[in-house]
This record gives sequence, structure tokens and C-alpha cells, in this order.
Amino acid sequence: MTAGAKILIIDDEPQIRKLLRVTLTAHGFEASEAATGQEGMLQATMVRPDLIVLDLGLPDMTGMEVLQHIREWSQVPIIILTAQDQEQDKIAALDRGADDYVTKPFGMGEFMARMRVALRHIAKTQDEPVLRLGPLVIDLSQRMVELQGEKLKLTPTEYDLLKVLALNAGRVMTHRQLLKQVWGGHQYESDSQYLRVYVGHLRKKIEEDPTRPQLILTEPGIGYRFMWQEPAL
Repeated sequence: MTAGAKILIIDDEPQIRKLLRVTLTAHGFEASEAATGQEGMLQATMVRPDLIVLDLGLPDMTGMEVLQHIREWSQVPIIILTAQDQEQDKIAALDRGADDYVTKPFGMGEFMARMRVALRHIAKTQDEPVLRLGPLVIDLSQRMVELQGEKLKLTPTEYDLLKVLALNAGRVMTHRQLLKQVWGGHQYESDSQYLRVYVGHLRKKIEEDPTRPQLILTEPGIGYRFMWQEPAL
């Protein structure tokens, strides 16, 4: 699914660009590079990459500005790769449309895994009536959920929360994004405790061990990520 995908690296550090280019090429990807934000935005329109790796600290403009400009016309997966590890930076980037956030220094194995998840996510069509995610089967047209072949009884809010997480499987969803998409309106956007209660209810119904969740993972201080282990090919 990811073989031959075009990856655009926007980073002002030559060593990072070289490391990523060599590794990506060795894994069958097609890599292109940009050292500035302006060059990166130009490359994004010309190359039409399948995924963008974006540094926040660029010499001519911030990576956040590049992210906002690209999101005005494209939903290409964007993984932020930066030395900035402040929680508010991660939340701001994710709220503005980034798909994931990796902090330097980083492990190449984990980075490649997150990149594959982002590519798989964009490859899935959002209008599929049935989502099959590990042990879960979600019928979007019937609003029905099965776990290991058994139908689950979910409240409307629990179903809506699970649906948003599942449709964004692999991506970090911030508290604000989830509260806005599930409950709507602005009155809930800062009430992460309200969300935490419903995540707890949902985990009790879908996790084998709710105290050690394997499907709905917590991103401390940021939000949640729905993950599952795909069978080996």
C-alpha cells in the first residue's frame, strides 16, 4: 500500500534530510526535499506528495504557517518532525491539521511506522459503510458495532466518539478536536474531564483490559489515538 509513495521532506537541517532521504529510498519510497518553507510549499504544489514531513523551525517562516497554507488546499498527511517538544506546540499543530508529531531526536523504526499509518489512513475511503479495525467492526450506515462477532450496546455519544476515533485511526486526536466533533458547539471544547469520562466508559466496553488499553491510547496532555495491530502479510 505504501510502496512507491512520494514523500516531501521540509527541513532546514541537511543531516536530517539526508538521513530521511536515504532511509526512505531504501524502503522503496520516492523522496524530495526542501530547506525552506517557501520552497516546501512550491514543492508541495509541483510534486503532489503522498505525505509531507515538516519541521516547525524553518529559516524563512514557521512550520505552522506552512501547515496552514497547505491545509487551505490539500489534505495530504503531514507529520511534524521537530526539536520543539512543548505540549502546546504539539496541540497547536494537531489542531491545525497535522496528522502526527514526532520529536527530535527520534527512532527511525517508530517514525517509519507512524508514516505507514498515516499513508494507510489517507488510502482508506471515508465513505466505506463498514470499518474493520482489528477486533472491531463498525457499520456506519446502521450505527452498529461488533466486537469479536458480538454486538455491543453503546449509547449514542459512545458510538459517536468511537466513530470519530475509528475514522481517524492511527492519528492523534486532540481533546478539542474530539469534543468539537462529538458534542459540537464551543461550550465543551475545553472540558477534557468530560471527554475522559466517556473514553473510560468506552474502554470498559471494547478493551480486553480497560486499565491497559490496546485500542484507545492516551496521548498525555494532548488527546487520544485509536490503534490496532494489523495481521502480518
